[in-house]
Order: sequence, then structure tokens, then C-alpha cells
Amino acid sequence: MLNLVTESEVATPKPKQSMLPILVVLFVVSYGMMTMLIVEQGRTIDTQRFLIKQLFSDTAQLTALKNGAVQKQNQNQAKAHARSQAPSQAAPAEKAKTSRSAGKLHQQESLKPPTAASDTADERRNLSTI
Repeated sequence: MLNLVTESEVATPKPKQSMLPILVVLFVVSYGMMTMLIVEQGRTIDTQRFLIKQLFSDTAQLTALKNGAVQKQNQNQAKAHARSQAPSQAAPAEKAKTSRSAGKLHQQESLKPPTAASDTADERRNLSTI
């Protein structure tokens, strides 16, 4: 009762279907999508940087306009105040000296606008600009 088995009848293992091609395709697709994400994030960051620079320049222009309006208002108030006062009996040279020094003081005050409390940097944090 011994059965002889020939070579052709020997059970040969079936080749296993490899998952390698499917994994390679999935990795290529995932890296492609990740690359697209990185490129889009870079574009978004560049766009935000551009918008921040535009807003900063707009803010600077608006501040300059406001300062100009305040200076005109102060000049108009000074003129109205000077007109309402009686002419003084001081010498013309003294008037010239006082008007020159007052003009210099007024210029020094208007060079820098006041900063808001929210604009000051927190000392505990590092300030990094783009």
C-alpha cells in the first residue's frame, strides 16, 4: 500500500500574490498628494505675507492722514485762539522767538504717533517678523 508519487504529482506551492505593486502605487499616490499639499501651503503663506505687507502700508498711510488732519485742526485752533486774545504789547523780536520755538516743539510732538497698548510686544515672547 505504498503509493509512489511521481514528480509531476508533487504538490508545488502556489505562488503567493504579492502586495508589493499595490503598496508601491499607494505610496506614490500618497507622496504626490503630500507634495501638492506642501505646494499649496507655500502659496497660501506667500499670499498671507503679501496681504500683511499691504495692510501695513495701508495702516501707515491712514496714520499719516490722521496725523495731518490732527495737525490742521491744531493749527486752526491755535489761529482761533490767537485771534481771540488781545494783541500783546511785547516787542516783535520776542514774538518771533516764541513763534519759532513753539513751531519746533509742535513739530517734535507730531513726528511719532502714539502707540496703542495692544501694539506693544510681550516681553516673554520673541518677536519674529516675516
